[in-house]
Amino acid sequence: MDFSNLTNLRELLAAGGPVLILLLLLSVYSISVILERYFKLRSAISFSRKLISYSRHPLRSENYQKVEEACKKDVVKNTPAAHLLSHLVQERNRPQVELEKLADHIIDWEISKLQRRLTVLGTLGSITPFIGLFGTVIGVMHAFKDLASSAAANAGASVVAAGIAEALINTAAGLFVAIPAVIAYNYFLSKTNYFAKELENAANEFIFRQENGGF
Repeated sequence: MDFSNLTNLRELLAAGGPVLILLLLLSVYSISVILERYFKLRSAISFSRKLISYSRHPLRSENYQKVEEACKKDVVKNTPAAHLLSHLVQERNRPQVELEKLADHIIDWEISKLQRRLTVLGTLGSITPFIGLFGTVIGVMHAFKDLASSAAANAGASVVAAGIAEALINTAAGLFVAIPAVIAYNYFLSKTNYFAKELENAANEFIFRQENGGF
C-alpha cells in the first residue's frame, strides 16, 4: 500500500500548523452552509413560483377558498408565497394601504429568513484571507528564525526558501476558503433580492385587482 499521499498530507498540515487546521475546519463549515442554503433557496423559490402561478386563475375568479387550500398543502405551506398569499386572502377586506404594509412586512420577514446564514458566508469571505496571511507571517518568522540558527552559511538560502514556501500554504488555504464563500454570498444575495421583487409583483397584482373591484 502506498502511504506517500498520507505522508504528504501530514507534511502539509505540519507546515501550515494550527492556522491551516483552522482554515480547513472553516472550509468544511463554509461548504455546509453553501449546500444548506442552496437546497433551501431552490426549494422555497421553486415551490413559491409554482404556487403563485397556480393561484392566479382562482384569484381572478375570486375563488379564495381554493387559494387558501392550495397554500395549506404540505409541499408549499412553509414557502414565502404561501405565507404571503394566505395572509392577503384572509385580510382582503382591509384598505389598500394596510394591505400594502402587510405585504411589505411579510415579504421583508420571508426574505430575511432566506438570507439568514448569508452573513456567515460574507464574514468567512472577508476574514479567511487575513487568517491565512496571519499564518503566513508566523511561518515566515519561523523561517527567518531557522535561518538565524543555521550554522552553515551556504545553507541559509535553502532554509529560508523552504520555510517561506511552507508558510505560503496558509495564504493559499485562506483564499481557498474565501473565494467560494464570496461567490456563494453574492449569488444567494442576488437570487433572494430578485425573488423579493417577484413576491412584490404578486402582492401588488392581488392588491390592485382587489382595490379595483376584484379579478
